[in-house]
Amino acid sequence: MKTLIKDALVVLPEEDLRTSVLIEGSRIAAIDPAMHSSADEVVAARGLCLIPGVIDDQVHFREPGLTHKEDLRTGSRACAKGGITTFLEMPNTKPATTSQAALASKLALAATKCVVNYGFYIGATPDNLVELQAAGRTPGIKIFIGSSTGSLLVDDQAALERIFAETTLPICAHCEDETTVRANAQLYAGDTDVAVHSRIRDERAAVVATRRAVDLALRHRHRFHLLHVSTAAELALLREPRGLVTAEVCPHHLFFNVADYAALGSRIQMNPSVKTAEDNRLLWQALLDGTIQVVATDHAPHTLEEKSQPYPASPAGLPAVENSLALLLNQAHRGRCTVRQVVQWMCAAPARVWDIVNKGSIRVGADADLVLVDLQKTDTIADESQLTKCRWSPWHGTELTGWPVRTWVMGTEVFRHGRVLDEPCGREAEFDHARGGYYGSSRDA
Repeated sequence: MKTLIKDALVVLPEEDLRTSVLIEGSRIAAIDPAMHSSADEVVAARGLCLIPGVIDDQVHFREPGLTHKEDLRTGSRACAKGGITTFLEMPNTKPATTSQAALASKLALAATKCVVNYGFYIGATPDNLVELQAAGRTPGIKIFIGSSTGSLLVDDQAALERIFAETTLPICAHCEDETTVRANAQLYAGDTDVAVHSRIRDERAAVVATRRAVDLALRHRHRFHLLHVSTAAELALLREPRGLVTAEVCPHHLFFNVADYAALGSRIQMNPSVKTAEDNRLLWQALLDGTIQVVATDHAPHTLEEKSQPYPASPAGLPAVENSLALLLNQAHRGRCTVRQVVQWMCAAPARVWDIVNKGSIRVGADADLVLVDLQKTDTIADESQLTKCRWSPWHGTELTGWPVRTWVMGTEVFRHGRVLDEPCGREAEFDHARGGYYGSSRDA
């Protein structure tokens, strides 16, 4: 099967060029192909922009164990609609992904369900070092340094030292200091105002845990990726260790703050919590100046019935995969950033951080994971139009300009103007950790 995407504005690694892209099978066969190149399908793309497929390196698709909230099929369909062609899923399912056997089981399940490409982290526990050392077919190790339950909480310093010292896979972590959170929770015990969530999971909780993790990474010379930075105070910890430590921010920490609890309540209850408007501003600046490299969603759906419970019974988490790209493209439309920067943060950088083979850029020989976007299209996010199983968005009612209109995964079209293909055509992502990550010698994704 050959597909010719004709006359688009194509965001290439080195330039934006109005040209055509030829897909043959699962790969990009040519950029600016000969005028009379044959194709089974010709897509007229004049006036549209072609970008690499988005890579979301932090999602929770809830399978196995919590599939009333989301599953691999519904989550991957929402990805396709949102222009996400590869997701990396976190290990805190039920049971948790803490062994090679559990990882293999998830991969096998994904092959039967996923519309887009997939990968799964292996989760660290205080006593699964042997499994972490033997793990393959994974982007890396996920550590919950606070903010977890059961076996996935790793708060013991000796266990953390062993993981950083005696494993080789890249490590990422959720950093909120458990001691601080528990002490704050006692102070606000009995308070049912959801706004206290940001006082319980406060700036100090984030900074203490982030400092701890960065120190471990530096002392053990271990690649480390800080998930969902939520405070400006963490940024100083990220500016010195460049070359070893990378970081990401999520849309909810860019766009929401404590003033939004009054209107949105538990819809914006997240771990880490939303912070202040000044944190929003400085996190944006950190993206623009390169202190933070990646934008990811931390897509963590719950049903509205669950979210409507009085705090603190209401769970933390919100859905975002089908709107994250549009949220960022809207910022480009407003002049806050450029489309090229959005592609860097959401496509190229995560491919480099996690050593993902053949993804993250539009170049000959790369996987044909592509998104055609209409930078002039204006639409409004609505709960009733969401494909995620929980069927709501914290951005309900928000009008955005700049939307994905067609998505290809490995050369197969999976989304076109509101319709998603149901066939499981996604493939397991391949990781080549010898590349050395974002700061490694090889920059080709």
